Amino acid sequence: MSASLLPALWRSSRVTLRVLWRVTRQLFHEATGALFGVFAAYGAYAAWKQWKQGRILWVMGFAVAYAIMMAAFAFGAFRRARRVR
Repeated sequence: MSASLLPALWRSSRVTLRVLWRVTRQLFHEATGALFGVFAAYGAYAAWKQWKQGRILWVMGFAVAYAIMMAAFAFGAFRRARRVR
């Protein structure tokens, strides 16, 4: 009985490690996407604040470009998390 236990234990540990690696990668991509989403919201807030206060055009443009870039990164990270296999 112990002779068949080690190969079964080896196969089950490989499957378990594969699943844990998949979950870890998916969680990493989702956390990264959420963080980029927070950065995009902060960039949009900075652009809105600049619009209300001083209207310095290049600062507002930089904040909008930053928010769009971070939103694209967030979208890409969430999409990549969905495709993890």
